[in-house]
Amino acid sequence: MLKRSVYLVIASLTALTLCSCMVAESKYLKKVEEADSLTKDFSELKQKYDKLVVENMALKAEVADLAKDRRTLTADKAELEQLLKAKSDMLSQNVSDLRQKVAALEAENAKLQKAREEKVKEVSGTYEQLLQNMKSEIAQGQVTISELKGKLTVNMEAAILFDSGKADVKQDGLVILMKMVDTLKGVKDKAIRIEGHTDNVTISGVLTRTFPTNWELSAARAINVARYLQQQGLDPAVLSAAAYSEYRPVADNSTKEGRAKNRRIEITLVAKD
Repeated sequence: MLKRSVYLVIASLTALTLCSCMVAESKYLKKVEEADSLTKDFSELKQKYDKLVVENMALKAEVADLAKDRRTLTADKAELEQLLKAKSDMLSQNVSDLRQKVAALEAENAKLQKAREEKVKEVSGTYEQLLQNMKSEIAQGQVTISELKGKLTVNMEAAILFDSGKADVKQDGLVILMKMVDTLKGVKDKAIRIEGHTDNVTISGVLTRTFPTNWELSAARAINVARYLQQQGLDPAVLSAAAYSEYRPVADNSTKEGRAKNRRIEITLVAKD
């Protein structure tokens, strides 16, 4: 009976020991698993940490680059602002200069316009005086006076100044020219051109000894009128003589009347050279 009890006690103790060992082992294994899990978590966290460190370094580098770019942009902005201000100042100066030039040009234009008006007025005054002085010849159709755009022309048929085939101004012709002298002396800022014109009838006979062609006849007549005007006190520097022979007709040379109109002296007021 006692022996059986001893066995039971020993069995109980053994069972307790085994249970204790099993419990201890179970705890150990659980701790091992926890350690492994923590090791794994630590490894993952370390990887994440290393990745974050790399990303942080990259961000710092990016921030540094951005800061550098910002400094560069700030410098560029300041330079651009300075350049813009310089351009603006230059533009303002140019605008001011242009306004002054425009004002000067407008003043000059007004001055020129006034001068033109005065010249037109002067020519118109000369025109009116010549009309008055030569109204008798104009009425007879021997003289016409025209004014166009400031250009005044006195057209005289050769017959009232010259005998047929002659270049010397006849006495009656001198009287007619004298009617223009005082008016022409008052002309300012204009040149006086005397033009000789003929019809297309060929010079023949003894006249060819003096005037081989109509060129010589038209030239001689124009020169003699110019010389007479000079003798009456007109400034020779404003006088000129031109010969056009038969090549600028104003009428039909096939008629007697037309040829008479083409044989003429024209005194024209022209701009000075």
